[in-house]
This record gives sequence, structure tokens and C-alpha cells, in this order.
Amino acid sequence: MRTRTAAVAALAAALVLTTAAPAPAAPGKPSRAAELIGRQTLPANDGWAAAGTGTTGGSAAAPDRVHVVRTRAELVAALGGDNATNAADATPKIVYVAGTVDGFEGPDGALLDCADLADPEYSLPAYLAAYDPATWGRVNPSGPLEAARVRSVAEQTRQTQINVGSNTTIVGLRGARLTGLTLMIDRVANVIVRNIEFADARDCFPAWSPADGDTGNWNSQYDQISVRRSEHVWIDHNTFTDGDNPDSAQPVYFGRPWQVHDGSVDVTHTASLVTVSWNRFTGRDKVMLIGSSNTVGPDVGRLNVTVRHNLFDGTLQRLPRVRFGQVDVHENHYRLGGPGFAYALGVGVQSALYAENNFFTLTGDAGPADLLYDWGGTALTERGSWVRQGDRLPRPVDLRAAYNAAHDPDLGGDAGWTPTLRAARPLPAPLVPFVVDAFAGAGRLPL
Repeated sequence: MRTRTAAVAALAAALVLTTAAPAPAAPGKPSRAAELIGRQTLPANDGWAAAGTGTTGGSAAAPDRVHVVRTRAELVAALGGDNATNAADATPKIVYVAGTVDGFEGPDGALLDCADLADPEYSLPAYLAAYDPATWGRVNPSGPLEAARVRSVAEQTRQTQINVGSNTTIVGLRGARLTGLTLMIDRVANVIVRNIEFADARDCFPAWSPADGDTGNWNSQYDQISVRRSEHVWIDHNTFTDGDNPDSAQPVYFGRPWQVHDGSVDVTHTASLVTVSWNRFTGRDKVMLIGSSNTVGPDVGRLNVTVRHNLFDGTLQRLPRVRFGQVDVHENHYRLGGPGFAYALGVGVQSALYAENNFFTLTGDAGPADLLYDWGGTALTERGSWVRQGDRLPRPVDLRAAYNAAHDPDLGGDAGWTPTLRAARPLPAPLVPFVVDAFAGAGRLPL
């Protein structure tokens, strides 16, 4: 009982912090509360990112490495000065984002569009004419137009992929928004990203993959946050959307939707020790991919991620989809169903997914048997799940049993490990939607 009381008391204290009114700041300066949050480190035992040395971000930054940024150019400068080399800047730094920073902002401050980034030899009409499966067939595009598309992608990457170095904290001030860009966390360690709305990390030049699925698919390259070959990353109290460019508004080419968005938070290429907490994912298709390939190799023993107290609202798949890693998914609220919904938890090759005390609010035809998907995995540990389906009362549901009753082969019930890195004992699942809906996402911290 004391453990439960202490956990509830700790949570209550945290919620008071998120609702406290910030002290006023001097013009151009973060408030005192923002300064404190910029120096905040991940609490002990708070998920996989707390393992070992923990995650401190830029908390040790000297005064000359603390900046408030309002433009893409200022963001790049605060992260080290040169986007091509910023990933190598390991000096502790704190970057406060004020207002909207757009990845398509050019050197003169004017916004670029896709035509500005396209190679002179690329055009979409020509590309569609050249690689129409009716004439080109079901083989991958090749030749001058595909080469021009690849060069166009390289130009967009230089423009919209913002590279982040080790020992960095990025915090959004009230109303902060990053749009049209990817935060790339690659080959670094010790990064914190908090209190930012991420919107529309669009790909101007999606790739046509004719062998992807039964009829082929368009695939985009850019995530909103990409964590690759990195350790000790804390992603907290952010909001992820497609902004005013939803997938539903995209055209159809070759009979398949033109896919301009990839993941919200993808953890791939041997990355590990990541905690994803108190975020809000709204109306997105592909949300969180953990492990990008089924190939057994360097990812084995890596890709260890905690996903807790997040709201997945109207999202369609990868909540998360897991390969190889020990992934702890607890106390999240899922509001799912309707057109396009695919699944919530993807059980992939050699995955060890541990799902506890999650709450699922389902609409449309979605049912408990639809919440898991077997991507080549064999087992997961799933306990304490509750489901509210349509107008029915919430009830505890064994998701694995529901899945196994409707699908073959069955998924086993033991992921082979038990999480130990938790800051508090999990709340009962029926409380999760009330707590998570109120406090997940950007704008809930006192900034």
C-alpha cells in the first residue's frame, strides 16, 4: 500500500509542476521555470534512457551555449554553427525554441518549396510517365529520372534534416513548433527533446517501391525525430501531427496513396536506451518504428526503449512496431479505430515487447483482436490492458488471447524479461486515460 501511495503522490507532484504558472521572463529570455526545465535531467529509473549514466542532455551547458532560437538559421547556429558538422559538436548546449521554426526556410528567410529543392532533371509528371507499372513493370525504378530524384532527396536532406550533437537539450517555449524538418539524432549520446509541436515533416520526392506489398507503395524518407546509432535519448511532452497537410489530402498515383510522411519517432540502426514519455501523437499513420530491418546482426541486444504515458489519438499503426529490442510499453492511452486503422502493437522479429496497464478506446469496427499484429515475432508479455469499445463500459481484456483466437500462429505469453527501470509502480489502467489525456503533449510544462 505504501508503494502505491508513494507512486500516486509522486505523480500528483509532477502534475502540479506541469500546471504551475511560469514566472514572467525578461524580453528575449526564457522564464525562470524554463531555465529550470532546460537544466532538468531524466529522473532516476525513468525507463531505458535512465540506465547506466542516465540522460542529462545539455544540463551542464555554459551560459554562452544557451540560446533562444526563432528561425532555422538560429537553430542550426545554436546547435553548433554548421548543419553538416553539428552532430560532432558534443559541447553541452541548451536550445530554447520560440515560435515556429520551418525547415524549408531559405538563407534569406523566405520559405522554399519542393520545386526549389528539385534537381533540374527531375519532374514528377515525367517520373510518373516513366515508371508507370503498366509499362515499366514491377521492378525498381532506375535510369536518369530516378537518379535525378535521388539527387533531389539529397538536396532536401541538406535543407530539412537538422543534425543534433551529443549533450544537447532542446526545449520548446510556450507555443513552440518545428515544421517541415527532421531532428536527426545519429551517432550521438545524451539528448533531450521536450515541449515542442512537430508538424508535417514532408518528403517532396517519395520513392516508388513496386515490390512493397501486393500492388507497390510510395515511401517517404523523413521522420519527425529519427534516433539512429545513438544512446541515452529522452523525448518528453511533445506533440506530433501532420499539421495542415494530412495524408488524407494526398493524391493517388499508380493506384497507391502518395505517401509524404514517415514516422514520428523512429529508433533504428542499433540505437538504444531511449525513453519516450508524455507525448501526444495525433492523426498520424506511421508513428514509431523500433528496428528497421529483419536482418539478424548488430541490432541484437540493442533497441531497448521505454514508451510510457503517451496518447495515441487517431493514429493508424506502429504504436510501436518492434524488432529485436526489449521494449517496455506501459500506461499509454490509445484512441483508435475508423478508416485506415491497422494495428497498435507490432510484434516483430526477435522482439521482446512488455505491455502493461495500457488503455484502449476503440471506435468503428476495431476490436481487441485487431490491436496486435505479428510481424514475425513469437511472443510478448501483455497484462493489465483495459478496453472501451464503442458505447460499452470499459473492461479488462487479454489482448493476446483475443489475438490468438482470431489468428494463427499463436503468440506466446512470455517476452523473456521483466522491466526494472520504472520510476513508480504503474497506475491502474482505468486511471490512465484521465491522467494521460490531461497531461500528455506540448504545452503542459510551465514554460
